[in-house]
Amino acid sequence: MANIKLGYAPTRRSIFSAPDAVKYRGLTADRLKELGTDFVDIDDINEEGLLYDDNDVKKIAAKFKKEGIDGLFLPHCNFGTEYVCARLAKELGVPVLLWGPLDERPDENGVRLRDTQCGLFATGKVLRRFQVPFTYMTNCRLDDPVFERGLKDFLAVCNVVKTFKNIRILQISTRPFDFWTTMCNEGELLEKFNIQLSPVPMTELVCKIKEVKAEKSRLADMAAHIHETMEVAIKDNEVESVAALAVAMEELALGYGCQAVAIQCWNALQTEIGIMPCAANAILNEKGIPVVCETDIHGAVTALIAEAAGMGDTRTFFADWTIRHPDIENGELLQHCGPWPVSVAQNKPVLTYPLAFDHPGSLTAEAKHGKVTLCRFDGDNGEYSLLLGNAKGVDGPKGIGTYLWVEVDNIKRLEAKIVEGPYIHHCVGIHKDIVPVLYEACKYIGVKPDLYDPVEEEVKAYLRGE
Repeated sequence: MANIKLGYAPTRRSIFSAPDAVKYRGLTADRLKELGTDFVDIDDINEEGLLYDDNDVKKIAAKFKKEGIDGLFLPHCNFGTEYVCARLAKELGVPVLLWGPLDERPDENGVRLRDTQCGLFATGKVLRRFQVPFTYMTNCRLDDPVFERGLKDFLAVCNVVKTFKNIRILQISTRPFDFWTTMCNEGELLEKFNIQLSPVPMTELVCKIKEVKAEKSRLADMAAHIHETMEVAIKDNEVESVAALAVAMEELALGYGCQAVAIQCWNALQTEIGIMPCAANAILNEKGIPVVCETDIHGAVTALIAEAAGMGDTRTFFADWTIRHPDIENGELLQHCGPWPVSVAQNKPVLTYPLAFDHPGSLTAEAKHGKVTLCRFDGDNGEYSLLLGNAKGVDGPKGIGTYLWVEVDNIKRLEAKIVEGPYIHHCVGIHKDIVPVLYEACKYIGVKPDLYDPVEEEVKAYLRGE
């Protein structure tokens, strides 16, 4: 599970009740602790532990930067001071959560203590003037279910942003010649998003595999793991090669400081080591180190942000859109040669031979059904977007490799969107609804959200707390 740290800067305004603001500062902090949230407060900055004095902004920003916060939470404990909120948010440059507790009934004399909602309107406007993107959690009570849901979704958004802004991908060899679809603009990815590639030649991987094979202990542990988690239908020496490849890729990824791998999975690899990398990919995928096929850099980016949106507790799978379902009008086959993590499978995967290739080393298993999110980060001509939407697993004909038949609302609409681009035949799936989180995260990472079903208003309603 990812650990996200919030900067907790509750705010007040001088003409409203300071004691009531201090009260709600404490109540909100208690609720954060109750929900297991990691946060840094400002109780040492001033006696009230509240953001209202412009002279405190630099001190608060310095503290939050030192603590390495991933997001800024601005609870409006009364009306709040909108310009200091905006100055602090601008200085920090992290995702911002704007919220305030619902006001109580005015007293018998018509006196109101906080006017929180009114202050939220003001701060939203000033954040816009400062060109600070922010997330709004609806004006609600601390014990309302929407508070817990909104907070957890924001933590996931912060995790996506944190991940996206620190991506480094191990690129093993060039893309296969025939895969012009997976070309990417390395310089542009670095300039626009700070996405870094660490390219290594195939020879470096082969040398690492030989090194692993020479140290029998590392190899034996991985081979035992394979026999424990897979039904093995290949030879022992081939299992050894799968194990060595998995260890080698993981060590190279860690050595180059990478969170994901994009590998030229055919056909130079087969010439060098005689196996398909699919099962080795699956092993790393299960560890939360996404490995994608055909050197698809954009696919690796997609897998990383999908894992982040799921807070690291659900594994993703990298798939081809392949053929329509023969019996279900809006059905489609998601399939790949066998790189999906074993936790995605309905039953224990079989380590065997893939479709259309003669070399061993792939898995065959049908994925679990249920609701999934499907997504794809991609771009061309200098513009980038994130295709995203939902589907559900359905029954279909038996397949080879790792596969899942899914049903969407309108396959023709989805098909046209993929063909017309900027997307390709690859996507990433996850057995979790992360559409709202990814949609919201897009505002912070400079990528356009592209919903393949017309559900944008539904997503916005969810994010509003409806």
